[in-house]
Amino acid sequence: MSQISYKDAGVDIDAGNSFVENIKPLVKSTKIPGVLGGIGSFAGAFELPKGFKEPVMLAATDGVGTKLKLAIDSGIHNTVGIDLVAMCVNDLLCNFGTPSFFLDYYATGKLDVKTATSVVAGIAEGCIRAECALIGGETAEMPGMYASDDYDLAGFAVGVAEKSEMDRVALVRAGHKLIALPSSGLHSNGFSLARKVLFEKMGMKFSDEFNGKPLIETLLEPTNIYVKMFKELKDSIVAMAHITGGGIVENLPRVLPENLRAEIKKDSIKVLPIFELISQHVEIDEMYRAFNMGVGMILVVEEANVANILAKTDGYVIGEIVDGKREAVMI
Repeated sequence: MSQISYKDAGVDIDAGNSFVENIKPLVKSTKIPGVLGGIGSFAGAFELPKGFKEPVMLAATDGVGTKLKLAIDSGIHNTVGIDLVAMCVNDLLCNFGTPSFFLDYYATGKLDVKTATSVVAGIAEGCIRAECALIGGETAEMPGMYASDDYDLAGFAVGVAEKSEMDRVALVRAGHKLIALPSSGLHSNGFSLARKVLFEKMGMKFSDEFNGKPLIETLLEPTNIYVKMFKELKDSIVAMAHITGGGIVENLPRVLPENLRAEIKKDSIKVLPIFELISQHVEIDEMYRAFNMGVGMILVVEEANVANILAKTDGYVIGEIVDGKREAVMI
């Protein structure tokens, strides 16, 4: 009677081992003070940073959504890992948490070592940009759950905040200004709508020229990571809102007290060309709910700090905080 191996069932242990060897130098490239040990143990270890009076551990998790579909179909895998890190660490910043370390989960129907290595190279690059360490992860080869060429990603970021600095909502006041930090593009939200419009409705192709380069390059442009900006300007910022799914109108109210509202001057927003293209077939209100429209992060700042922040970033003023119902409105 013939015997069946794990490989016959669709799981290649040798490929998994080869993948681990490939990513060891990538993981090592992200090492920062605080990392204990290296890849290969059962858990990653990170020493609690010193200098905090009342340290609080913060955690955030996210994925990349259907942007992965474009990476898979185009064969460009080295940027979605940056997106994965960005979506998690940018959330930590909004609670004034400084990212410390990151873990990833990579699931696929059949492990392609080259593809998986490329994805993790992007994750490592994202960690370098976020000044945090990649200390572990999980690779799951699950035939029957995913088509052989498909994969999915999840990321987990952990950081540290001073307990007294976490409640940013309580610090927001009428008269505070709103500064937009530009996005690099769609970031990692709204791709189901973007794909339907661009490829089904408009019949465009990855190779079509858009804004001086192939459309796929614009769509896969990695999400901006705002960690370095935060570290430099933290003392000048009252609150921060990461503009992800739901856009400005749904994310900005998360940093507002019940008695204040944010007024955004719609004409001041520097809408990126890709959103102008998509908006040819989508109502403008729906655009502002589905996409960031060119704004990746919004800072709430005191008027006295506006000039300093504008001088040190590519941000620009888009509105202010006023008395009223807790909401974000376009005027």
